[in-house]
Amino acid sequence: MQDPEDLGGLTHAGKVEYDDEDPQDSVFIAPEKESVASANQYVLKAGNTFIVNDALGDITGRDDGLFVNDTRVLSELRLTFGGRAPSLLSGAVSSDNAAFTAHLTNRPLPPLGGSSTPEGVIHVERVRVLSGTVLNEAIELTNYGTTDAVVPLSISFASDFRDMFEVRGLKRNKRGEIVPAHVENGEVALGYVGLDDVERNVRIAFSPAPDKLFANRADYSVQLPAQACVSIYVSVAVQVKPHSAKASEVSTAAPPHAPGTLHLSQIDAARPRVGRAAVRAALVDAHLVMRERRRSSARVRSSNPLFNAWIDRSFADLGLLTTDLDSGPYPYAGIPWFSTPFGRDAVITSLQTLWLQPALARGVLRFLAQHQARENSAFRDAAVGKIMHEMRRSEMAASGEVPFALYYGGVDTTPLFIVLAGAYAARTNDFALIDELWPALDLAAQWVAGVCDRNRYGLLDYQRASEGGLANQGWKDSHDSVFHADGRFPDGPIALVEVQAYASAAFDTMAHFARHRGDASAAEGYAARATKIRTCVEEQYWMDDANFYGIALDGHGDLCRVLASNAGHLLAFGLAERSRGEAVARGLESTLFHTGWGVRTLAAGQARFNPMAYHNGSVWPHDNAICARGLARYGAKAAAVRLLQALFQAAVNFDMRLPELFCGFPRRRGEPPTAYPVACLPQAWAAGSPFMMLEACLGLSVDAARREVLIEQPMLPEGIDWLEVGDLRVGDATVSITFRRVDGKVVASAGQGDVRVVALL
Repeated sequence: MQDPEDLGGLTHAGKVEYDDEDPQDSVFIAPEKESVASANQYVLKAGNTFIVNDALGDITGRDDGLFVNDTRVLSELRLTFGGRAPSLLSGAVSSDNAAFTAHLTNRPLPPLGGSSTPEGVIHVERVRVLSGTVLNEAIELTNYGTTDAVVPLSISFASDFRDMFEVRGLKRNKRGEIVPAHVENGEVALGYVGLDDVERNVRIAFSPAPDKLFANRADYSVQLPAQACVSIYVSVAVQVKPHSAKASEVSTAAPPHAPGTLHLSQIDAARPRVGRAAVRAALVDAHLVMRERRRSSARVRSSNPLFNAWIDRSFADLGLLTTDLDSGPYPYAGIPWFSTPFGRDAVITSLQTLWLQPALARGVLRFLAQHQARENSAFRDAAVGKIMHEMRRSEMAASGEVPFALYYGGVDTTPLFIVLAGAYAARTNDFALIDELWPALDLAAQWVAGVCDRNRYGLLDYQRASEGGLANQGWKDSHDSVFHADGRFPDGPIALVEVQAYASAAFDTMAHFARHRGDASAAEGYAARATKIRTCVEEQYWMDDANFYGIALDGHGDLCRVLASNAGHLLAFGLAERSRGEAVARGLESTLFHTGWGVRTLAAGQARFNPMAYHNGSVWPHDNAICARGLARYGAKAAAVRLLQALFQAAVNFDMRLPELFCGFPRRRGEPPTAYPVACLPQAWAAGSPFMMLEACLGLSVDAARREVLIEQPMLPEGIDWLEVGDLRVGDATVSITFRRVDGKVVASAGQGDVRVVALL
């Protein structure tokens, strides 16, 4: 078969360009309004650009699109034949998340050139890859019929230039100016000047040139001989630039004073090539990027192929979401709604994967230190020393319509930043980074201490500073996630139970750092603060009648007597008194919490319990990973293994990729877990979850200062006879460790090397 890239396989009668669609055209029928693809969505990402499309490869304009810096620059991209969508054979993203491929076939085509083409004769392959702010696509048509065919092919496109917050449903009173789409030099140009005084331009190019090119559609009449193939190439290039001198001073990433800001001038504005060479170059580059990210981590392999597929997909999703910034690699939170830096999500993801790839934590710590609040702002919920919650580069953020250009409304990110620094130092013995970060760590600790000093019990609490910010500022940040036993919403300030574990651990970390720096007085003060918080939690949050900790204290000091998974975080960070922690572990394993697919965020029977709610009864993989860590820490390692097993089985039903969350209905024989309809997929801390759970089940920890790997009572899930952790870096050396079942126990063995592997009894 031939694969011509030149004009030989296509007719080009005049290559006419039109700005308006020709209503009298008898061959090219207006495309159907509705796509016939499944509800599944597929994503690619490159830097601050990502695309969400359906299984056909189409963009429909609902909750999908091509996005650059949180603006939808392409809201429609559809392939039709004679006005009809092709039939779907399959759609998939490559195993390393570098490229999307759809396999399609034709429906019956109208009689053109003397004969009609029956259904299922033309195979259509769409291969798509992102490179920077350029989308490249190859569309290959192969005629498996016995007669020549004439295929009327159309590519439809449009852009609404909507901000991500608009796509999510936020209404705006005013928008910028959309430049009417037009044909220019054989390309289609789309444009928008936002209220942030920034131009967003899109150019769509084709090779070979279409027969007719409109402002919203390219039409081809493909002459396709029997047993031959023909390719069409499309590129979509996005350029973001200042509209005026004023705009050139403003970044779409964050307020101008923020360090590490990505300025408009850094966005590549070069006109892309279009054609086979461009697609192949982009594919090679994407595969190499993903391969290098995978090589930066230790390897995990087991005797179970399905488990391996889950682990591989999780690594690939982390690679997809990781963006290389000046400060180092940074995992963006999730696609489509949160493909941007989040503080809490990145810290949790880094903690999940720290034992395997500490470089990710290093990049996160540096980035968050660079963007630490240096001034107070009620609008942005900023206070000196706070660590950012969220950064947005969109028009609405840059113009001040929403406070999220650089937003600090998270109560837990700041103590978790300190906790991550401590965990990183223990894992790597890299105290040079701690010295570099010390001013930021000191400021962060001062902020935590200052808030605790204003609380009647010395606890870390929150209350939003402006109406535009988040009402709830823990990880369960929906408006209805914190309440009293009767369903009433509490008055603020609110002191969440799990946040006290983070704050206590942060003060313990600062005490350790202070001792390391020779400041005994500061160490004593920090240790006293940590003890005070632990004592207060035991006195104020414990519920004897429920054998559980309540979710929060309200502004009056009254306990929200609600059973929620938040208490599992106390175990993960070692705050709970031993017997009480063991009681919480039993509660988390009970049917009130455990669905069979994982632990719910809220126990069944509580006020506001709803297994379909975002935070009030659903299952969040990252929450389960933290709970599994806590279970193992409090002597319930078998329960942690069962939790890992449950999430693994859920992942099998989600095509080996755990979503951000799923519904908390009880598991029933023969039924899969129920998806949450608008969950991000992939989501960074969901992708990182199996690694934290596996670390807990293996009882593995790294002591870099002693060049040791410590292993305590390892356990493996059912169906796994052996598991290998390969190329685990400890200082400047590496070690590979194999865990095997021997006489009913799991035994660890290591290869030769400079790293000691110590089994703790």
